[in-house]
Amino acid sequence: MRENRQTTEISQVGEFGLIEHLTSDIKPEHPTTLLGIGDDAAIIEAGEQSMVITTDMLIEGIHFDLSYTPLKHLGYKAVAVNLSDVYAMNANATQITVSIGISSRFAVEDIHDLYSGIKHACKVYKVDLVGGDTVASQSGLVISITALGRQSLKKIVKRSGAKENDLICVSGDLGSAYWGLKLLMREKEATRNAPELKPKFEGYEYLLERQLKPEPRKDIVRKLSEAGILPTAMIDISDGLSSEILHICKNSNKGCRIYDEKIPIHPQSTKLSNEFQIDPVVAALNGGEDYELLFTISPSDYEKVSQIRDISIIGHILPNPQQHEIVFRDGTTIPLMAQGWNAFRIDK
Repeated sequence: MRENRQTTEISQVGEFGLIEHLTSDIKPEHPTTLLGIGDDAAIIEAGEQSMVITTDMLIEGIHFDLSYTPLKHLGYKAVAVNLSDVYAMNANATQITVSIGISSRFAVEDIHDLYSGIKHACKVYKVDLVGGDTVASQSGLVISITALGRQSLKKIVKRSGAKENDLICVSGDLGSAYWGLKLLMREKEATRNAPELKPKFEGYEYLLERQLKPEPRKDIVRKLSEAGILPTAMIDISDGLSSEILHICKNSNKGCRIYDEKIPIHPQSTKLSNEFQIDPVVAALNGGEDYELLFTISPSDYEKVSQIRDISIIGHILPNPQQHEIVFRDGTTIPLMAQGWNAFRIDK
């Protein structure tokens, strides 16, 4: 019972503080567990190629809103966000399992739509759906997917390998998924009391797709391999650039310096940010759900990575683990703070 003991609100420690509190004393019992909790995926010894395993859960009302999210898109996205963690380990995704909790308001046809998106993602990324579970839910729709992948141990990339002077790179563009969400929420509110009005999405189709149907960057993993580049550290961007680079710094015991003018922003993001009067760099740093790859490479790989389309070099690694900073166009330098997605924050 809680009545006679002091308690701590989860919002005070946040998602990652809670995970650290719950798992700090967990130690692997089996020698085949090569890496447990603390990275994008666990690593399990499995012959010549090790196995990576990751799980993500999506909760209705927290991670998605079915008033503007088609079930087919949701199924695709649920797979995509899990595969992104596998690719962030520099591994090849091979299988998934799918578990869902379904409330009574859903019909068979609704779940068929959800699974059509799941199966389409499996086809696109060439992974096998090999099992799962289906249960009743009293709180809407719940989706939990476990993804598995394979890679030789020497080629698996963790968050902990960044070295002093390594270049910080990112794929694609950042902040687009955030702006897609802002647009969907704005138009939902605008049409709430006027259902005859049509949402105004024209000119922002790219942003909507980035929010509703993200694509994990399997192609970047392939391009890096073809160029002979093995990143020293890597993570996918699910919670915002600022949070993710700080994860790499913490795990690698290093600092970082990034430059705001180097952060890739899509023109549609810039356009919509002007409407909302929000700096697009703020959205890129803190928005999340881009599912791009953030990684570090040796300076000796500069020429190679410069030849790869859709990769931007945005900064470098510093030796001081307490020094995390962003440099603006006018030369101003400020500390880089983790202000990305926090599932337990109470002021969202």
